[in-house]
Amino acid sequence: MNQYLYRIKPTRPEMLSVGPTPDETQSTEQHFVYLQQLQAAGKLILAGRTQNTDESSFGIVIFEAESDEAANEIMLNDPSVKGGVMNAWLFPYHVALMR
Repeated sequence: MNQYLYRIKPTRPEMLSVGPTPDETQSTEQHFVYLQQLQAAGKLILAGRTQNTDESSFGIVIFEAESDEAANEIMLNDPSVKGGVMNAWLFPYHVALMR
């Protein structure tokens, strides 16, 4: 298995500072359930986001996949990405140290 990281950023940064729309709320809730499913399947290594609410805020998902294509599919099937609430960028990754 290979490791990957995808970085996500809100397509509407005001979602964090002003508040989410009902659609954004639904999408981010589905995003969290999706990450929990990846965790239960043994694919998710780590997920989280920065706590700032300006345009520099971002989240990361570190996970394992069998191939670049499979990793891209995992990222594109994230409900927040699929629904257009988040932009996403995929990177091959390797966890070097972990607590």
